[in-house]
Amino acid sequence: MSKLDKKVALVTGASKGIGAGIARELAAAGAAVVVNFAIDGERAEALVEQIKLENGQAVAVQADVSHAADVSRLFQDVASTFGRLDILVNNAGVYRETPIEELTEEEFHRQFNINVLGPLLVIRESLQYFGSEGGTIINIGSGASKMCPPGYSIYSASKSALDAITGVLSKELASRNIRVNSVNPGATLSEGTQAAGLYGVENDFEKQLVAMTPLNRIGTPADIARVVAFLASDDSAWLTGEIIQASGGLR
Repeated sequence: MSKLDKKVALVTGASKGIGAGIARELAAAGAAVVVNFAIDGERAEALVEQIKLENGQAVAVQADVSHAADVSRLFQDVASTFGRLDILVNNAGVYRETPIEELTEEEFHRQFNINVLGPLLVIRESLQYFGSEGGTIINIGSGASKMCPPGYSIYSASKSALDAITGVLSKELASRNIRVNSVNPGATLSEGTQAAGLYGVENDFEKQLVAMTPLNRIGTPADIARVVAFLASDDSAWLTGEIIQASGGLR
């Protein structure tokens, strides 16, 4: 029997990159997976078909996690499709290099609305759908919350806020038997980071990060997904409030 048999998981922002890797890993471990997306429905549906071809269960649901009405509808779809919720992965997030001279109110609110307000709205709504036996919430943070890279003050601040939310809610929700942990990826190759020219293009920035990483490579979505699957399973039953740096040793 797979570790997550008969479990239902919701992964936000799962149409590509780390989110897609997490959705595939949870499905392979036996969970039925709700693949949430905000914009890229074509990618989300393709991922669902891939999971089904591998004998998994999945469905794609559109919702912008920064809007409470969307979040409410998302969970109604979860309930109508699978009837319950056991695992919530808050992966949806955005970033943009923003030197302080280029800071705008619009960019601040865009990142904080999705990276901070989004997880809060999703977690608040999820409490109506976890069963009496509880469940597990896994927030996808970022190594940027500790490394504080130049040009990413908004993003680093938003992910630091998510670290704090993880700590607070791990205590607040413990009485409901809901565990709350974070996985903070280091340098990770995905469609987004490659399109931004950060990794996968053999530039000086990537070479510098690899040199700073004890395991001597850039991470992959699968690296992060395996840590998330562990936190989603009963193997991590004694863990809550943890901020796991999944970074190959990069600090």
